[in-house]
Amino acid sequence: MASTEAYITGLGQSEVGVRLTRAPLLLTVDAIKEALADAGLTVDQIDGVATYPGKMPSFLGFSPIGSDEVIEAMGIKSKWHLGGGEMPAQLSAIASAAMAVKAGLARHVICFRTVYEAAALSRPEEFPPLRRETVDGSSQWTAPFFSISAGTWVAQYAMRHMKHYGMTREQLAQVALNAHRNAAINPKARAIVKEPLTMDKYMSARLISTPFCLYDCDRFTDCSTVVIVSAGDALDEVKTTPVRIAAMSCSVDRYSWDQVEWYAAYETGEDLWKRTDYKAKDVDTIQFYDGFAFLPITWIEGLGFARRGEGHHFIDGGTRIARDGELPMNTHGGQLGAGRMHGFGFAHEAVTQLRGEGGARQIGGDPRVAVATSGGGPMAAALLLAKD
Repeated sequence: MASTEAYITGLGQSEVGVRLTRAPLLLTVDAIKEALADAGLTVDQIDGVATYPGKMPSFLGFSPIGSDEVIEAMGIKSKWHLGGGEMPAQLSAIASAAMAVKAGLARHVICFRTVYEAAALSRPEEFPPLRRETVDGSSQWTAPFFSISAGTWVAQYAMRHMKHYGMTREQLAQVALNAHRNAAINPKARAIVKEPLTMDKYMSARLISTPFCLYDCDRFTDCSTVVIVSAGDALDEVKTTPVRIAAMSCSVDRYSWDQVEWYAAYETGEDLWKRTDYKAKDVDTIQFYDGFAFLPITWIEGLGFARRGEGHHFIDGGTRIARDGELPMNTHGGQLGAGRMHGFGFAHEAVTQLRGEGGARQIGGDPRVAVATSGGGPMAAALLLAKD
């Protein structure tokens, strides 16, 4: 029988660190066990698994664990599962799980993202990097020009905002400064942020790809993050405060990072509001993908919190996006402050805030609506979450 609604009912996260020695599958199992305990569910009640982008043997640090390994390791009797990169950004895995429980294909789905990039780089004998003798596909237009990082691709669009709309580096810096402030009081981020970030330190940091400096780029991290998505007619089986997935939207505008005029955040953001009665003014906190500091600005504009080309004015000075501000952003520290969890950390934090379980970083009042996003460039995904 199909359910009309989908809810996030369980949260789990492994140790977060840099160059961890615990195997990535064990980190994943740690996070799953924590999510099960949080939801009050047992493995026998799980009948679905979803991940993004699935195991990538050619790039194990980026994605070392697939849904099949989780099913085998945990002894899950799966009725539905998926794991692949042909989805529009990371949170699409959660959106797909929501569609599965709404369709009656599963009742409780484990959604996970495990990254092991820092450890893999430190142990190349165990996680050999991909080496190729030739360059083909889309990389033939970037690799010969040493444009092998998304940082160089995103930097083009940040420069456009500077040239066309007047964004300054001091305004861009507010994304990183806010992230580091919040990460400093997040126990999970202690291995990532060890000292405060000041404007002087930010401005004097080495440039990576103009206008991005070192602190505008997220840091390779080792961890696993899990959320459990449950059907609305299965909520009597869970013990936590459920958070409804009130709306979701995903989009891809080509896969050529340097060919799209506006990043997919704009189309995704506009589409999200067509799928709900909630409005931007109803949102209490935003958890926006910040693989690079410019990306949250595209989400602020794409979701209508500011007009196109004016997002830098919204964050100017940092007060509006601070924990005690008008629209608290990335309250756990985001990927710039709490480590590169590759998208799933934002859904985890949004639910944590709506439950009122943020501890020292908990925002004030009674937050009831949040937006979590993932992706940047030509692919994007967004979730509107509500504590009804």
